[in-house]
Amino acid sequence: MKRLLRNIGWLLSGRGVNAVLSLVYLAIATRTLGLDGFGYFALIVALGQTVTGIANFQTWQFVVRWGAGEDGPAEATGFAIALDILSIVLGTVLAAALCWSAQFWLPLPPDLLWLAFGFCMVSLLAIRTTPTGLLRLRFEYGRATAAEAVQPIIRALGAILAAIFMPTVTGFILAWAAAEVCVAAALWFAAGRTERIDFSQISLFRLPREHAGAWKFVWSTNLTGSLNVGSKQVLILLVGAIGGEAFAGGFRVASQLGQALVSLAQTVSKAIYPELVHARDNAHDMARRMANIALVGGALAVLVAIFLGRPGLVLIAGPEFRVVYWAMVILAIAGAIELVGASLESLLVSAGRAGTAFVMRAVPTIIGLSLLQVAMDWNGLKGAAFTVLGASALSVIGFWVAVISLSQITITVEPKTDSRD
Repeated sequence: MKRLLRNIGWLLSGRGVNAVLSLVYLAIATRTLGLDGFGYFALIVALGQTVTGIANFQTWQFVVRWGAGEDGPAEATGFAIALDILSIVLGTVLAAALCWSAQFWLPLPPDLLWLAFGFCMVSLLAIRTTPTGLLRLRFEYGRATAAEAVQPIIRALGAILAAIFMPTVTGFILAWAAAEVCVAAALWFAAGRTERIDFSQISLFRLPREHAGAWKFVWSTNLTGSLNVGSKQVLILLVGAIGGEAFAGGFRVASQLGQALVSLAQTVSKAIYPELVHARDNAHDMARRMANIALVGGALAVLVAIFLGRPGLVLIAGPEFRVVYWAMVILAIAGAIELVGASLESLLVSAGRAGTAFVMRAVPTIIGLSLLQVAMDWNGLKGAAFTVLGASALSVIGFWVAVISLSQITITVEPKTDSRD
Protein backbone atom coordinates (compact mmCIF):
# COMPACT_ATOMS: atom_id res chain seq x y z
CA MET A 1 0.00 0.00 0.00
CA LYS A 2 2.88 2.36 0.79
CA ARG A 3 4.46 1.73 -2.62
CA LEU A 4 1.07 2.18 -4.30
CA LEU A 5 0.55 5.56 -2.65
CA ARG A 6 4.09 6.61 -3.57
CA ASN A 7 3.49 5.64 -7.21
CA ILE A 8 0.16 7.46 -7.25
CA GLY A 9 2.00 10.46 -5.81
CA TRP A 10 4.42 10.40 -8.76
CA LEU A 11 1.54 10.12 -11.22
CA LEU A 12 -0.43 12.87 -9.52
CA SER A 13 2.57 15.19 -9.57
CA GLY A 14 2.70 14.63 -13.33
CA ARG A 15 -1.03 15.25 -13.54
CA GLY A 16 -0.57 18.41 -11.51
CA VAL A 17 1.97 19.78 -14.00
CA ASN A 18 -0.30 18.68 -16.82
CA ALA A 19 -3.33 20.34 -15.23
CA VAL A 20 -1.62 23.70 -14.75
CA LEU A 21 -0.17 23.75 -18.26
CA SER A 22 -3.48 22.52 -19.67
CA LEU A 23 -5.13 25.65 -18.30
CA VAL A 24 -2.44 27.72 -20.03
CA TYR A 25 -2.86 26.23 -23.49
CA LEU A 26 -6.65 25.96 -23.12
CA ALA A 27 -6.85 29.66 -22.29
CA ILE A 28 -4.58 30.60 -25.21
CA ALA A 29 -6.41 28.38 -27.70
CA THR A 30 -9.95 29.43 -26.74
CA ARG A 31 -9.17 33.14 -26.63
CA THR A 32 -7.17 33.06 -29.89
CA LEU A 33 -9.52 30.90 -31.94
CA GLY A 34 -12.89 31.88 -30.48
CA LEU A 35 -15.86 29.55 -30.02
CA ASP A 36 -16.19 28.39 -33.65
CA GLY A 37 -12.45 28.14 -34.35
CA PHE A 38 -11.89 26.23 -31.13
CA GLY A 39 -14.74 23.97 -32.20
CA TYR A 40 -12.88 23.07 -35.42
CA PHE A 41 -9.72 22.48 -33.39
CA ALA A 42 -11.63 20.26 -30.93
CA LEU A 43 -13.08 18.16 -33.77
CA ILE A 44 -9.66 17.55 -35.36
CA VAL A 45 -8.10 16.58 -32.02
CA ALA A 46 -11.07 14.31 -31.30
CA LEU A 47 -10.64 12.62 -34.69
CA GLY A 48 -6.98 11.92 -33.98
CA GLN A 49 -7.65 10.62 -30.49
CA THR A 50 -10.59 8.53 -31.69
CA VAL A 51 -8.49 6.80 -34.33
CA THR A 52 -5.64 6.19 -31.91
CA GLY A 53 -7.90 5.06 -29.10
CA ILE A 54 -9.82 2.57 -31.24
CA ALA A 55 -6.81 1.16 -33.09
CA ASN A 56 -4.44 1.16 -30.12
CA PHE A 57 -4.12 -1.97 -28.00
CA GLN A 58 -3.60 -1.46 -24.27
CA THR A 59 -0.13 -2.98 -24.55
CA TRP A 60 1.08 -1.61 -21.21
CA GLN A 61 -1.25 -4.11 -19.52
CA PHE A 62 0.28 -6.99 -21.50
CA VAL A 63 3.79 -5.96 -20.52
CA VAL A 64 2.81 -5.78 -16.84
CA ARG A 65 0.78 -9.02 -16.92
CA TRP A 66 3.24 -11.27 -18.78
CA GLY A 67 6.52 -9.44 -18.23
CA ALA A 68 6.57 -9.97 -14.47
CA GLY A 69 7.62 -13.63 -14.72
CA GLU A 70 11.06 -15.15 -14.26
CA ASP A 71 11.93 -14.87 -17.97
CA GLY A 72 11.53 -11.08 -17.91
CA PRO A 73 9.57 -8.79 -20.20
CA ALA A 74 11.40 -9.43 -23.51
CA GLU A 75 8.76 -11.67 -25.04
CA ALA A 76 5.86 -9.58 -23.72
CA THR A 77 7.53 -6.43 -25.05
CA GLY A 78 8.01 -8.03 -28.48
CA PHE A 79 4.34 -8.97 -28.56
CA ALA A 80 3.36 -5.44 -27.50
CA ILE A 81 5.51 -3.80 -30.20
CA ALA A 82 4.02 -6.13 -32.83
CA LEU A 83 0.55 -5.05 -31.70
CA ASP A 84 1.64 -1.39 -31.94
CA ILE A 85 2.66 -1.95 -35.57
CA LEU A 86 -0.71 -3.60 -36.22
CA SER A 87 -2.39 -0.59 -34.60
CA ILE A 88 -0.66 1.80 -37.01
CA VAL A 89 -1.77 -0.23 -40.03
CA LEU A 90 -5.38 -0.57 -38.88
CA GLY A 91 -5.47 3.02 -37.68
CA THR A 92 -4.32 4.37 -41.04
CA VAL A 93 -7.27 2.69 -42.75
CA LEU A 94 -9.67 4.00 -40.09
CA ALA A 95 -8.22 7.54 -40.31
CA ALA A 96 -8.61 7.61 -44.09
CA ALA A 97 -12.23 6.45 -43.82
CA LEU A 98 -13.17 8.92 -41.08
CA CYS A 99 -11.45 11.93 -42.64
CA TRP A 100 -12.87 11.23 -46.10
CA SER A 101 -16.40 10.80 -44.75
CA ALA A 102 -16.12 13.80 -42.39
CA GLN A 103 -17.35 16.09 -45.18
CA PHE A 104 -20.74 14.37 -44.96
CA TRP A 105 -21.31 14.40 -41.21
CA LEU A 106 -18.91 16.79 -39.45
CA PRO A 107 -18.96 20.62 -39.67
CA LEU A 108 -15.31 20.77 -40.80
CA PRO A 109 -14.30 22.99 -43.75
CA PRO A 110 -12.78 21.03 -46.70
CA ASP A 111 -9.39 22.73 -46.29
CA LEU A 112 -9.04 21.22 -42.79
CA LEU A 113 -9.69 17.59 -43.77
CA TRP A 114 -6.09 16.92 -44.88
CA LEU A 115 -4.87 18.57 -41.69
CA ALA A 116 -7.12 16.21 -39.73
CA PHE A 117 -5.72 13.17 -41.56
CA GLY A 118 -2.15 14.33 -40.92
CA PHE A 119 -2.86 14.74 -37.21
CA CYS A 120 -4.37 11.23 -37.11
CA MET A 121 -1.19 9.79 -38.66
CA VAL A 122 1.09 11.62 -36.23
CA SER A 123 -1.03 10.38 -33.32
CA LEU A 124 -0.75 6.79 -34.56
CA LEU A 125 3.03 6.98 -35.00
CA ALA A 126 3.31 8.42 -31.49
CA ILE A 127 1.62 5.45 -29.78
CA ARG A 128 3.48 4.97 -26.50
CA THR A 129 1.68 2.41 -24.33
CA THR A 130 4.48 -0.18 -24.64
CA PRO A 131 7.27 1.96 -23.12
CA THR A 132 4.79 3.10 -20.48
CA GLY A 133 4.19 -0.55 -19.59
CA LEU A 134 7.92 -1.24 -19.24
CA LEU A 135 8.31 1.66 -16.83
CA ARG A 136 5.30 0.58 -14.76
CA LEU A 137 6.49 -3.01 -14.69
CA ARG A 138 9.68 -1.85 -12.95
CA PHE A 139 7.74 0.70 -10.85
CA GLU A 140 9.75 3.53 -12.47
CA TYR A 141 6.96 6.03 -11.98
CA GLY A 142 9.39 8.90 -11.44
CA ARG A 143 10.97 8.41 -14.86
CA ALA A 144 7.56 7.95 -16.46
CA THR A 145 6.28 11.17 -14.90
CA ALA A 146 9.31 13.12 -16.08
CA ALA A 147 8.92 11.79 -19.63
CA GLU A 148 5.17 12.43 -19.74
CA ALA A 149 5.70 16.02 -18.55
CA VAL A 150 7.22 16.71 -21.98
CA GLN A 151 3.75 16.67 -23.55
CA PRO A 152 2.08 19.54 -21.64
CA ILE A 153 5.29 21.59 -21.75
CA ILE A 154 5.54 21.34 -25.54
CA ARG A 155 1.81 22.00 -25.90
CA ALA A 156 2.02 25.16 -23.79
CA LEU A 157 5.09 26.45 -25.63
CA GLY A 158 3.53 25.50 -28.96
CA ALA A 159 0.30 27.30 -28.08
CA ILE A 160 2.24 30.47 -27.25
CA LEU A 161 4.17 30.27 -30.54
CA ALA A 162 0.99 29.53 -32.48
CA ALA A 163 -0.82 32.50 -30.94
CA ILE A 164 2.08 34.77 -31.97
CA PHE A 165 3.12 33.43 -35.38
CA MET A 166 0.21 31.31 -36.67
CA PRO A 167 -3.02 32.14 -34.78
CA THR A 168 -5.10 29.64 -36.73
CA VAL A 169 -6.47 26.14 -36.27
CA THR A 170 -3.49 24.83 -38.27
CA GLY A 171 -0.99 26.47 -35.94
CA PHE A 172 -2.50 24.94 -32.83
CA ILE A 173 -2.83 21.49 -34.43
CA LEU A 174 0.88 21.63 -35.36
CA ALA A 175 1.68 22.43 -31.73
CA TRP A 176 -0.36 19.43 -30.54
CA ALA A 177 1.28 17.15 -33.12
CA ALA A 178 4.76 18.23 -32.00
CA ALA A 179 3.84 17.43 -28.39
CA GLU A 180 2.69 13.92 -29.37
CA VAL A 181 5.99 13.17 -31.12
CA CYS A 182 8.13 14.57 -28.31
CA VAL A 183 6.40 12.71 -25.48
CA ALA A 184 6.57 9.41 -27.38
CA ALA A 185 10.31 9.89 -27.96
CA ALA A 186 10.84 10.75 -24.27
CA LEU A 187 8.98 7.64 -23.05
CA TRP A 188 10.83 5.29 -25.41
CA PHE A 189 14.14 6.82 -24.28
CA ALA A 190 13.25 6.38 -20.60
CA ALA A 191 12.05 2.80 -21.14
CA GLY A 192 15.22 1.94 -23.08
CA ARG A 193 17.35 3.11 -20.16
CA THR A 194 15.30 0.97 -17.75
CA GLU A 195 15.06 -2.25 -19.75
CA ARG A 196 16.93 -3.51 -22.81
CA ILE A 197 14.47 -3.86 -25.68
CA ASP A 198 15.11 -7.00 -27.76
CA PHE A 199 13.68 -6.29 -31.21
CA SER A 200 14.28 -9.90 -32.27
CA GLN A 201 11.38 -10.86 -29.97
CA ILE A 202 8.82 -8.91 -32.01
CA SER A 203 6.09 -11.39 -32.90
CA LEU A 204 2.31 -11.64 -32.87
CA PHE A 205 2.38 -15.41 -32.36
CA ARG A 206 5.16 -16.38 -29.92
CA LEU A 207 3.54 -15.23 -26.68
CA PRO A 208 -0.04 -16.42 -27.52
CA ARG A 209 1.34 -19.93 -28.14
CA GLU A 210 2.54 -20.06 -24.52
CA HIS A 211 -0.47 -18.30 -22.93
CA ALA A 212 -3.80 -19.75 -24.01
CA GLY A 213 -5.90 -16.76 -22.98
CA ALA A 214 -3.64 -14.12 -24.48
CA TRP A 215 -5.77 -13.10 -27.44
CA LYS A 216 -8.94 -13.04 -25.34
CA PHE A 217 -7.20 -10.66 -22.93
CA VAL A 218 -5.87 -8.57 -25.84
CA TRP A 219 -9.27 -8.05 -27.41
CA SER A 220 -11.05 -7.48 -24.11
CA THR A 221 -8.65 -4.74 -23.03
CA ASN A 222 -8.60 -3.22 -26.53
CA LEU A 223 -12.39 -3.05 -26.64
CA THR A 224 -12.47 -1.56 -23.15
CA GLY A 225 -9.95 1.09 -24.20
CA SER A 226 -11.98 1.81 -27.33
CA LEU A 227 -15.07 2.29 -25.18
CA ASN A 228 -13.23 4.75 -22.96
CA VAL A 229 -12.44 6.70 -26.12
CA GLY A 230 -16.04 6.35 -27.27
CA SER A 231 -17.31 7.89 -24.08
CA LYS A 232 -15.17 10.99 -24.62
CA GLN A 233 -13.71 11.63 -28.08
CA VAL A 234 -16.48 10.01 -30.13
CA LEU A 235 -18.93 11.92 -27.97
CA ILE A 236 -17.28 15.22 -28.95
CA LEU A 237 -17.51 14.23 -32.61
CA LEU A 238 -21.19 13.35 -32.27
CA VAL A 239 -21.93 16.55 -30.35
CA GLY A 240 -20.30 18.47 -33.23
CA ALA A 241 -22.21 16.46 -35.83
CA ILE A 242 -25.54 17.14 -34.08
CA GLY A 243 -25.05 20.70 -32.81
CA GLY A 244 -22.24 22.17 -34.93
CA GLU A 245 -18.68 23.35 -34.26
CA ALA A 246 -19.67 25.77 -31.46
CA PHE A 247 -21.27 22.94 -29.52
CA ALA A 248 -18.19 20.78 -30.06
CA GLY A 249 -15.90 23.53 -28.76
CA GLY A 250 -18.10 24.21 -25.76
CA PHE A 251 -18.36 20.55 -24.86
CA ARG A 252 -14.59 20.14 -25.19
CA VAL A 253 -14.01 22.94 -22.68
CA ALA A 254 -16.67 21.61 -20.29
CA SER A 255 -15.24 18.11 -20.59
CA GLN A 256 -11.62 19.15 -20.10
CA LEU A 257 -12.43 21.15 -16.98
CA GLY A 258 -15.28 19.09 -15.56
CA GLN A 259 -13.85 15.65 -16.29
CA ALA A 260 -10.38 16.26 -14.93
CA LEU A 261 -11.38 13.59 -12.41
CA VAL A 262 -11.65 11.02 -15.20
CA SER A 263 -7.97 11.61 -15.91
CA LEU A 264 -7.35 11.21 -12.20
CA ALA A 265 -9.34 7.95 -12.26
CA GLN A 266 -7.19 6.68 -15.11
CA THR A 267 -4.11 7.66 -13.11
CA VAL A 268 -5.30 5.67 -10.09
CA SER A 269 -6.17 2.73 -12.34
CA LYS A 270 -2.73 2.71 -13.98
CA ALA A 271 -0.98 2.83 -10.62
CA ILE A 272 -3.08 0.21 -8.89
CA TYR A 273 -3.17 -2.38 -11.70
CA PRO A 274 0.48 -3.54 -11.37
CA GLU A 275 0.06 -3.73 -7.60
CA LEU A 276 -3.06 -5.87 -7.91
CA VAL A 277 -1.24 -8.20 -10.31
CA HIS A 278 1.68 -8.64 -7.88
CA ALA A 279 -0.40 -8.86 -4.67
CA ARG A 280 -3.39 -11.05 -5.49
CA ASP A 281 -4.07 -12.09 -1.87
CA ASN A 282 -4.59 -8.49 -0.72
CA ALA A 283 -6.15 -7.22 -3.96
CA HIS A 284 -9.71 -6.86 -2.65
CA ASP A 285 -8.67 -4.97 0.46
CA MET A 286 -6.37 -2.67 -1.53
CA ALA A 287 -9.10 -1.87 -4.07
CA ARG A 288 -11.64 -1.19 -1.29
CA ARG A 289 -9.35 1.26 0.50
CA MET A 290 -8.57 3.10 -2.74
CA ALA A 291 -12.29 3.38 -3.53
CA ASN A 292 -12.94 4.94 -0.10
CA ILE A 293 -10.17 7.49 -0.62
CA ALA A 294 -11.52 8.24 -4.10
CA LEU A 295 -15.03 8.84 -2.72
CA VAL A 296 -13.80 11.65 -0.47
CA GLY A 297 -11.62 13.20 -3.19
CA GLY A 298 -14.43 13.06 -5.73
CA ALA A 299 -16.90 14.76 -3.41
CA LEU A 300 -14.46 17.62 -2.74
CA ALA A 301 -13.78 18.08 -6.45
CA VAL A 302 -17.50 18.32 -7.25
CA LEU A 303 -17.91 21.03 -4.60
CA VAL A 304 -15.03 22.97 -6.16
CA ALA A 305 -16.69 22.70 -9.60
CA ILE A 306 -20.02 23.97 -8.24
CA PHE A 307 -18.70 26.98 -6.34
CA LEU A 308 -15.68 28.00 -8.43
CA GLY A 309 -16.58 26.65 -11.85
CA ARG A 310 -18.37 29.69 -13.27
CA PRO A 311 -15.67 32.29 -12.52
CA GLY A 312 -13.06 29.74 -13.52
CA LEU A 313 -14.64 29.30 -16.95
CA VAL A 314 -14.71 33.04 -17.56
CA LEU A 315 -11.13 33.46 -16.34
CA ILE A 316 -9.72 30.63 -18.43
CA ALA A 317 -11.80 30.40 -21.60
CA GLY A 318 -13.50 33.79 -21.73
CA PRO A 319 -17.07 35.09 -21.24
CA GLU A 320 -18.52 33.32 -24.31
CA PHE A 321 -17.84 29.93 -22.69
CA ARG A 322 -19.89 30.83 -19.59
CA VAL A 323 -22.82 28.89 -21.09
CA VAL A 324 -21.12 25.53 -20.52
CA TYR A 325 -21.08 25.88 -16.71
CA TRP A 326 -23.83 23.40 -15.90
CA ALA A 327 -22.52 20.90 -18.42
CA MET A 328 -19.15 21.16 -16.67
CA VAL A 329 -20.71 20.53 -13.24
CA ILE A 330 -22.60 17.47 -14.51
CA LEU A 331 -19.40 16.11 -16.07
CA ALA A 332 -17.56 16.74 -12.78
CA ILE A 333 -20.11 14.52 -10.98
CA ALA A 334 -19.57 11.86 -13.64
CA GLY A 335 -15.83 12.17 -13.10
CA ALA A 336 -16.23 11.67 -9.35
CA ILE A 337 -18.18 8.47 -9.99
CA GLU A 338 -15.46 7.25 -12.38
CA LEU A 339 -12.84 8.00 -9.74
CA VAL A 340 -14.58 5.67 -7.29
CA GLY A 341 -14.92 2.97 -9.94
CA ALA A 342 -11.31 3.06 -11.14
CA SER A 343 -9.94 0.65 -8.53
CA LEU A 344 -12.93 -1.70 -8.99
CA GLU A 345 -12.35 -1.91 -12.74
CA SER A 346 -8.64 -2.54 -12.23
CA LEU A 347 -9.45 -5.30 -9.75
CA LEU A 348 -11.60 -7.07 -12.32
CA VAL A 349 -8.93 -6.83 -15.03
CA SER A 350 -6.15 -8.00 -12.70
CA ALA A 351 -8.30 -11.01 -11.72
CA GLY A 352 -8.61 -12.06 -15.37
CA ARG A 353 -12.14 -10.63 -15.73
CA ALA A 354 -11.30 -8.13 -18.47
CA GLY A 355 -14.29 -9.41 -20.46
CA THR A 356 -16.63 -8.68 -17.57
CA ALA A 357 -15.17 -5.18 -17.18
CA PHE A 358 -15.69 -4.64 -20.91
CA VAL A 359 -19.37 -5.63 -20.76
CA MET A 360 -19.97 -3.40 -17.75
CA ARG A 361 -18.41 -0.50 -19.67
CA ALA A 362 -19.89 -1.32 -23.08
CA VAL A 363 -23.61 -1.55 -22.37
CA PRO A 364 -23.96 1.84 -20.58
CA THR A 365 -21.72 3.56 -23.15
CA ILE A 366 -23.79 2.27 -26.07
CA ILE A 367 -27.00 3.31 -24.32
CA GLY A 368 -25.60 6.79 -23.67
CA LEU A 369 -24.42 7.32 -27.25
CA SER A 370 -27.72 6.05 -28.66
CA LEU A 371 -29.63 8.56 -26.53
CA LEU A 372 -27.33 11.50 -27.30
CA GLN A 373 -29.48 13.18 -29.95
CA VAL A 374 -32.62 12.85 -27.83
CA ALA A 375 -30.75 14.29 -24.84
CA MET A 376 -29.36 17.22 -26.87
CA ASP A 377 -32.77 17.99 -28.37
CA TRP A 378 -34.08 18.06 -24.80
CA ASN A 379 -31.39 20.20 -23.16
CA GLY A 380 -28.44 20.94 -25.44
CA LEU A 381 -24.99 20.53 -23.88
CA LYS A 382 -26.48 19.71 -20.48
CA GLY A 383 -28.36 16.83 -22.08
CA ALA A 384 -25.12 15.51 -23.61
CA ALA A 385 -23.44 15.74 -20.20
CA PHE A 386 -26.29 13.78 -18.60
CA THR A 387 -25.68 10.89 -21.01
CA VAL A 388 -22.07 10.76 -19.76
CA LEU A 389 -23.24 10.88 -16.13
CA GLY A 390 -25.74 8.07 -16.67
CA ALA A 391 -23.22 5.85 -18.47
CA SER A 392 -20.59 6.38 -15.74
CA ALA A 393 -23.06 5.59 -12.96
CA LEU A 394 -24.30 2.39 -14.59
CA SER A 395 -20.74 1.22 -15.33
CA VAL A 396 -19.51 1.73 -11.77
CA ILE A 397 -22.59 -0.02 -10.35
CA GLY A 398 -21.80 -2.92 -12.69
CA PHE A 399 -18.16 -3.00 -11.51
CA TRP A 400 -19.33 -3.06 -7.89
CA VAL A 401 -21.74 -5.96 -8.48
CA ALA A 402 -19.07 -7.90 -10.39
CA VAL A 403 -16.48 -7.35 -7.63
CA ILE A 404 -18.95 -8.60 -5.00
CA SER A 405 -19.53 -11.72 -7.11
CA LEU A 406 -15.78 -12.17 -7.51
CA SER A 407 -15.31 -11.84 -3.75
CA GLN A 408 -17.98 -14.47 -3.04
CA ILE A 409 -16.38 -16.89 -5.49
CA THR A 410 -13.01 -16.44 -3.77
CA ILE A 411 -14.55 -17.05 -0.35
CA THR A 412 -16.30 -20.25 -1.44
CA VAL A 413 -13.17 -21.66 -3.09
CA GLU A 414 -10.77 -21.12 -0.21
CA PRO A 415 -12.45 -23.49 2.32
CA LYS A 416 -12.40 -26.30 -0.23
CA THR A 417 -8.68 -25.84 -0.68
CA ASP A 418 -8.16 -25.88 3.05
CA SER A 419 -10.15 -29.09 3.49
CA ARG A 420 -8.09 -30.91 0.91
CA ASP A 421 -4.92 -29.71 2.59
